[in-house]
Amino acid sequence: MHRHGGARRGAGRPRSSRSVSHAARPRFDGARTPLHVTLRMAEGVWNLRSQRGYRCVEHALAAERARGVLRVVHFSVQGNPIHLIVEADDRPTLSRRMQGFGIRLARRINAMMGRPRGPVLGDRYHARLLATPREVHRAIAYVIGNHQKHSAEIGRRGIVVDPFSSAPSFRHFSRPVQPLGWSPGTGPPPVSAARSWLLSRGFLRLGPIEPEHA
Repeated sequence: MHRHGGARRGAGRPRSSRSVSHAARPRFDGARTPLHVTLRMAEGVWNLRSQRGYRCVEHALAAERARGVLRVVHFSVQGNPIHLIVEADDRPTLSRRMQGFGIRLARRINAMMGRPRGPVLGDRYHARLLATPREVHRAIAYVIGNHQKHSAEIGRRGIVVDPFSSAPSFRHFSRPVQPLGWSPGTGPPPVSAARSWLLSRGFLRLGPIEPEHA
């Protein structure tokens, strides 16, 4: 007699430890609550911390800024992931514009790699709400100052900003910033001005940003 009453252990699609959860996206209160968004590249995509790689991201960010719908206020381009701190009016807007950003970025990266098409994004983006001044403060320190923890210049020349990020345009560091000797981009970081209280003024309740303490 065959029974069809329950799931078998180990049956079904195997889970990936690196995949992003497909649970419902978090709700947020319009433009008043910023988010920390992380995108990871697919296996085989070239390191984006190069002039060519950065300019692919710069192009996609500049296109979003021109639309004025998804406001990217801070960002950093790491070897594989891209970190963004953004504002969007609602969840559908966030989802739609992140999809558009991903498509535009994928086209540029595939062209850079000399292939007509291919997977660029490793999975769906991950978005985390930043609901308090402390959460925003920590997120900004992490996104624009993460590289500082690995810099040999810490304690010698003050803050050396990451040229592969929006840090060169940030004005609330705790110490003087050393001028950049070069830039991988074609101009200033393509970021938008914050509209939310949390991202424009609220985080300063915790003081200026000390990046290597992220």
